[in-house]
Amino acid sequence: METRVALIGIIVEKPESVETLNQILHENGKYIIGRMGIPYQKRGVNIISIAIDAPQDVINTVTGKIGRLDGVTAKTVYSNVYGTEEG
Repeated sequence: METRVALIGIIVEKPESVETLNQILHENGKYIIGRMGIPYQKRGVNIISIAIDAPQDVINTVTGKIGRLDGVTAKTVYSNVYGTEEG
């Protein structure tokens, strides 16, 4: 199956949603290339970026699930780099 490299940008405004967010990311861990989280205490938010290489429908599903969490916003930026799940 064809995969795509993308970046999911996440802003967490409600810490209560972090446990569910982490569960979603854990369920899709085989696709995640890397993750960076920055706590921005001045504004009371957490900024998270997820680099992912997955089929487009998986990326869309993950972003959608994250974006439906209370107090969480998620947007995806897609690269033009394609591959396959085998390599």
